[in-house]
Parts: sequence; C-alpha cells; structure tokens
Amino acid sequence: MLKYLNTDLPLRNFRRTLKGKIYVDKSGLIEPLNELIGTEGCYVCITRPRRFGKTINANMLGAYYTKGYNSHDIFKNLQISQSNLYEEHLNQYNVMYIDFSHMPDICESYQDYIKSIRKKIYGDLYAAFPEVDKDGYDSLNDLLLATNSSFIFILDEWDSIFYRDFMEAEDKKEYLRFLKNLLKDQPYVELAYMTGVLPIAKYSSGSELNMFDEFNFMNDNIFDRYFGFSEDEVKALCVQHPAVPFSEVKKWYDGYHKNDGSGLFNPRSVSKALTRGLCLNFWTETGPMDEIADCIEHNVDEVREDIVKMVAGIPVEVDLQGYSAAELRLNTRDEILSAMVVYGFLSYYKGRLSIPNYELMEKYQHVLSRNSMGEVKEIVDRSRDMLEATLNCNEGHVAHLLEKIHDAEIPFLAYNDENSLSCVITLCYLYARKFYNILREEKSGKGYCDYLFLPKEPGYLPIILELKMGKLPEEAIEQIKTKNYLQRAEPYGKALLVGISYDKEKRHQCMIERYSFPDKFIS
Repeated sequence: MLKYLNTDLPLRNFRRTLKGKIYVDKSGLIEPLNELIGTEGCYVCITRPRRFGKTINANMLGAYYTKGYNSHDIFKNLQISQSNLYEEHLNQYNVMYIDFSHMPDICESYQDYIKSIRKKIYGDLYAAFPEVDKDGYDSLNDLLLATNSSFIFILDEWDSIFYRDFMEAEDKKEYLRFLKNLLKDQPYVELAYMTGVLPIAKYSSGSELNMFDEFNFMNDNIFDRYFGFSEDEVKALCVQHPAVPFSEVKKWYDGYHKNDGSGLFNPRSVSKALTRGLCLNFWTETGPMDEIADCIEHNVDEVREDIVKMVAGIPVEVDLQGYSAAELRLNTRDEILSAMVVYGFLSYYKGRLSIPNYELMEKYQHVLSRNSMGEVKEIVDRSRDMLEATLNCNEGHVAHLLEKIHDAEIPFLAYNDENSLSCVITLCYLYARKFYNILREEKSGKGYCDYLFLPKEPGYLPIILELKMGKLPEEAIEQIKTKNYLQRAEPYGKALLVGISYDKEKRHQCMIERYSFPDKFIS
C-alpha cells in the first residue's frame, strides 16, 4: 500500500467534507493552479492561521489531480466544473501528497521524523516504478528523475515540525535543505503546492526555497477568497441554518480581511456555531496564545500598551514589513505583533492592527487577567468593584477607583486624550463583559456614544457611558440625552446614564442617573 504517492486518502477525506452539514465551494482555487502547471511559476505556498481551510483545500486538490481514480462525480456540481481546463487536468497526475504534521509513533528527534518520511517516499517510488534500480540511488531527487515521470507535490502543514521541542537550529536548516533538494529546479515538478502557518521567509534566509511564491494575509490578492468565508457566504449559510442570526455570527467570527478590504470570517468557528446552533469560543489553539501572552507580559511594555488599546476598541497603527519574527524569537514589538498576525490573533489591514472579533476578544481579556501583568491585573481585579459601584449608582466610589488607577502612574495609561481615558475605562469594566456586550463608539440616536453596555441576560440594566476631558460629567449626561444615545437602550425600559470626566484640577468626577423611558413599565 502506497503512503504518499497516488493514494486515495485525499479523495476519501474530501468526500467526507462534502457530506458534512456545512460546506462552502472553494473549488475555484483549482483554476489558477491549473494555469501554473508545468510553468516556472509552479511553486505556490499558502500561509494562513490554523482553521482557515488549508487542509480541506489540500484534500480537494489531491482528489482532483490524482490519477488512477475517477472523481468526476464529486466535482461535476462544483464551481471548477465550469472551467475550460476542468476535464484536461482531472485525475491526470502522479500526486505526492504529504501531510507533514503526521509523526511516526516513535519520534524523539528530527532524524526519526525525516527518516520516516524518506522511507515512505522511497518505498512508494520503488513500488510504483518497479523498473527503477532499487540499489542505485541515495538521493530522492535522483530517484524521481530516474522514473522519467512528472509529479504534483501537495505538501500540507510544511512547518509543523518547527513546533517540536527536539528541533535544533541545525535540524531546521537540514529540513530546508531536504525540501530544496526535493523540489527546487527539478523537471519532474509539475506543481508544488505547500501550506503552513509560518511563512517560508521566516526560516529560509538564503535561497533554499526562494522558488516559491508565497501568499499570506498581507499580500494575497489571488487566492484570498479561497481561505475563510466571505460575508455573502456566511449570510447564505445562516439562511440554510437559521438557529443563529447572521448578526451574531458576524460579531463572533468576522474581523479578518481579504486584499480588497472585504470581510473574512473564521471558517471553522462559523461551521461549528451553525452546526451546534450556538456561538461559543471554539478557539482551541492554546499553545501559541500562551506563548505570545508570555512575550506580552515579560518582554515589551509597548506591546502591553497596544493590547490594552485594542481591547478598548482602538486600532493600533503600525507598519509591519512582512512577518519579521525570525527563528521563533519574539523579542521586539514588531516581531511579537507580526507573530500575532501570523497566528490569526490579530487582524492587519492598511497599517492598522485590531482584535478581529468577539471570540478572540475573550482570549485577550484572559491575558490581561494573568498574574504577571502586574499593575494591569490589579486594575482588572478591581473591575468587579467598579461594576458594582456603577450599578449601585455610587458616584463617589467610581471616581475614587479611577483616581487610584491614575495615581498608579502606569506609563501607557497617562491621560493624553480621550483614547487614553478609554483604555482605563476598558480595564476598569473588564469584569462587566461577563454580563454585558460592551460596544465602543456605537451608533445610537443622532451620533456615536462612547460606550454602550447591553445586557446578555435579564436582571441587568443597560449602561450608556460618555467620557469628557476637561469638562463636567453633567455635560456628558446632557449629551447622552440631546443626541438620543438612549435609543438602543429603549427596549429595556430603563437604563443607567454614566458621565465620567477628568481634568487636572478637579480630577475624576462621575455622575450616574437612573433613567426610565416613558410608557415603559419594567421593574
């Protein structure tokens, strides 16, 4: 039985995908790849965060290209069947499909790993081409040349081995040489399609893999539509699976961008939510998040400031020159922020970083609550007290808590403008997110209120919070009323109006008013 060459595994896996409740047709990916077969541009590397459909698409390509099978029945109703090149390439190629994330049962070193892969490739080639001398080749590229055949290489999760603890710097270099010798400038390569999370450039500092055109979140204007779900695709899925409204799915899982700026949803989370009929946090990749949290806490104060701003809903302007983190070193601000984009923890578009969606916002709230966040954690710990004081209309205590934060003199919480004050408010009310959906700069009435707290469950009043620098809290309350920021809270019957102000002379002041809407009789 062949392990990598012309196996039916991609076909079987793709059939399973098509039988699922949720499937979005991404077969259009095949058409631009067909045009690259046998050309100098036949080396394609797609890097995306995990859960963005890379493996599903790799299985689809294997099912389409692999010779010895007839997969017309599963592609005849998909988008690719409308292409002029559809029949010409269907099931016409020797396909070497390798999922590099699969490890041998005993894998205690890089040599164990690569020996297993090499053994399987040698075995497949000798079995498929019995006329080749079994004792005459000590390099895979010589053996492949001796077959007098051509191949499509589909290499999924190329970078998975880099996460293993046993990998040393020299092991990584040897792995890159292995891929180079296997693929670079070889006439038997009709197409080399490779996927991963980490970019090739991060590791291949020289010319080892420079034959690949690499397409990532920051530069992909060709394949971006095939990884992740578009807004129209999610709307159509929500019609088919109406248990969860589109607005809720968008809040939880949108926030990434295609090259043209249109929205991109996390496909795995959308599929899980619509299948289960409930939006939850389906982010399971805890390892990299913990690693990056450690870097935020211990290495770069600037990154802590960036995270607090983004949790407050303030995008961070930064010029990321590609993914600059090298050899998994995360020491500088650019390296850490670049890595966070790579892993999908941040969205980057036109020089602005932001937290993509509610699913990931929950993760960042946990990061801010970690012990080693120091004074930031102390503020977060007091956020329960802040919510209780607000609900009890204890204006003096709210102002007192804000004074304590100000007196702590945390550098990046210095009050330079309303954005700085917004960062403080975000930390002070972090606990409130358990009970409220907190919206910043939200459209309501005749303008945009600073903060709108909408209850997640009965028993809590909505809160409309307005900030003022150098003015009085009464002016903030008046603005809430005159600009009708109350509009979004009206269905609840009552609301708390909160005005918070700061100036250098009078310091923090707070005014809280219980407001009842006319003709609403809700206790």
